[in-house]
Amino acid sequence: MLMVRIIRIVLVPLCLLALLLAPRPLRRAAGQAGQAADAREAPMPLVIAHRGASAAAPENTLAAFELAWKMGADGIEGDFYLTRDGHVVCIHDASTKRTAGRDLKVADSDLASLRKLDVGRWKAPKFAGQKIPTLDEVLATVPAGKRIYIEIKCGPDIVPPLKSGLARSRLESDQTIVISFNKAVIQRCKADLPGLKAFWLVGFRRDKAGKPSPAVADVLAGLKATGADGLGVGGATGGLATTLAAELKRAGKEFHVWTIDDAEAARALAECGARSVTTNWPDRIRDAFGPRD
Repeated sequence: MLMVRIIRIVLVPLCLLALLLAPRPLRRAAGQAGQAADAREAPMPLVIAHRGASAAAPENTLAAFELAWKMGADGIEGDFYLTRDGHVVCIHDASTKRTAGRDLKVADSDLASLRKLDVGRWKAPKFAGQKIPTLDEVLATVPAGKRIYIEIKCGPDIVPPLKSGLARSRLESDQTIVISFNKAVIQRCKADLPGLKAFWLVGFRRDKAGKPSPAVADVLAGLKATGADGLGVGGATGGLATTLAAELKRAGKEFHVWTIDDAEAARALAECGARSVTTNWPDRIRDAFGPRD
């Protein structure tokens, strides 16, 4: 026992000293090995179907959401607007022109007018007859243990009817996440729906100097101001993703990414600590992560 104590007292400090004095590449390798170990211990990200299984079915339709569940998605993401008569409907654009062929402004139209439109035929004839779904219809597709990411595409005035719709559903609070690019929406959701997580969405670009825009410091400030629980990120790869993930972890915020259809990119972001990966191909990205424990 005495010999073991001597070894611990003498050799452990010497090993630490040797690592500190080692050449930089060796120290870097040791750090990378530690990060790799952390990545192996990190939970596998959730696979979220972007507008449903939108690569194979018309986006934001019941057909796309049902297909996503069949493909094994952990959750679905849908886009929501408020109609003129106060209904919450699932559609990405402010106008119906791209998916229905008729140019109706969602905010200026009533539910009955919007429900007359066919938003499936543009994708393929077999999807003809798909309607713009209501919030209630989309929530009803979510199985037990699965999740829905509700992206708010309009302003905070949607929050009261959203709250009513969620109250009518059978979903648990941890199954529903609100996401938005709009800071005011996130703030209102955290005030009126404190039991739900809300993620602020940010899309990164590179400026002329090659620096990420917006700056990471500005994003962190925005998260603090909104009270968001995490960040949903588009366009963050490589070193930016690593830096951002570390800063978010330090701030106690979650790191989520969209829209990732490449398996290698999805695995790299998972190693950075992404909690969920939103994709148009939920089956492919789920397969890329391998079997669940």
